[in-house]
Amino acid sequence: MQGNAMSTQSLTSSAAIKTPFMVDRTKLAHIPGDEGWPLIGRTLSVLADPKGEVNAMARRFGLIYRSRVLGETSISLLGPEANEFMLLDQTKLFSSTNGWETILGRLFPRGLMLLDFEEHRLHRRAMSVAFKAGPMKNYLAQLDAGIAARVDQWREAPGPMLFYPAMKQLTLDLAATSFLGTGIGPEVDEVTRAFVDMIAASVAVIRQPWPGTQMARGMKGRQRIVAYFSQQIPLRRESGGDDLFSQLCHATHEDGALLSTQDIVDHMSFLIMAAHDTLTSSLTSFVSMLAAHPEWQARLREEVASLGIAPGAPLPFETLDAMPLTEMAFKETMRMKPPVPSIPRRATRDFTFKGYDIPAGTLVSMNPLFTHHMSEHWPDPDRFDPLRFTDEAQRARHRFAFIPFSGGAHMCIGLHFAYMQAKCFTFHFLQNLKVSLEPGYVPAWQMWPIPKPKDGLRVTLSPA
Repeated sequence: MQGNAMSTQSLTSSAAIKTPFMVDRTKLAHIPGDEGWPLIGRTLSVLADPKGEVNAMARRFGLIYRSRVLGETSISLLGPEANEFMLLDQTKLFSSTNGWETILGRLFPRGLMLLDFEEHRLHRRAMSVAFKAGPMKNYLAQLDAGIAARVDQWREAPGPMLFYPAMKQLTLDLAATSFLGTGIGPEVDEVTRAFVDMIAASVAVIRQPWPGTQMARGMKGRQRIVAYFSQQIPLRRESGGDDLFSQLCHATHEDGALLSTQDIVDHMSFLIMAAHDTLTSSLTSFVSMLAAHPEWQARLREEVASLGIAPGAPLPFETLDAMPLTEMAFKETMRMKPPVPSIPRRATRDFTFKGYDIPAGTLVSMNPLFTHHMSEHWPDPDRFDPLRFTDEAQRARHRFAFIPFSGGAHMCIGLHFAYMQAKCFTFHFLQNLKVSLEPGYVPAWQMWPIPKPKDGLRVTLSPA
């Protein structure tokens, strides 16, 4: 059975469609743009203010422009039409593998986001069993217990706190229990540390694992994770369990073959990274918005109270649909601060878009952060207004104007997990606490590669 799995993998491997990474820059010269300084291009501008950079480039050159960042000339395709063109990709024109490889390939190789086309479909189908209603109910029970316990701690020690590091620790703890189960054992601290090092290395400036660098620590962390999962997989296949790891250990391809050990290691590593990093960003942004808009904090607290669930009692899975305002407020947060502000792809062959010829191998990116702030789709885009996400408002809007979870075949497989965790957090947090900002305090945010408050987000917690 393993042999069948490997043969399927070899037939569908994205390696078969890999394209040249070095593109003749003269073939891109007809596209308007500004490549900036020799060698460094516009890298410093992007790092300093990614939102301001893309806005300025779009004003100068339009919704298709050429730039040079991190040593490579790339093309930005902006707006809902470009998002739809790239994400639906029915002709297999854009490689996610080759788009993300240079960023994530060393540390999280062959995660679902780094697979292409038929191989991606096969793996996504196999993994989907872990995100069905039954397993999701079990994950909610783990999330609920972990969030309730942490909120209790915060309630017992009200006052000023830095919210981002607190949320970062919480999401990591939650990922460990809901994804790995409570039986991770005495290795939990070591495994958690390994994940922290891998995640930090994924956005490190120095991309080589030189001694003493974050990348070196990240690669060592990956070795530890590979060893841990490889040891645990046969044990989980014997014992079973309700956690996501156990679900994947029993997942099968269409031909009945179990996922290989390496596949499970790669998928688990990637899922924990995504759940930890993107949810930390999104939930911190969410709390920041509630603190800055007490009227909406009050409305969501009323919604939580209307559920009629006693303080300390768990949130039933069936109640999640009864929190529409919470979902709308969370969506509006992700509109304003999408957890993945830019999405790279690489062209598998020559193509034409809006009259521009773009050669095979070109790095092409879409930009959710830009799209989410286009005034023609989002009037007064810098205003926090969850009512943008009523059913009526959404029907009138381009369906690719909102892409915080990507779209098409690569729509985030953990989308419903993210909404579930956000609602569970809101339920316990607002039942017990009020959150506020100091008068005059406006937190500064780093928007790339993932939004985070530069100072950790200073908030004040008080009893609800």
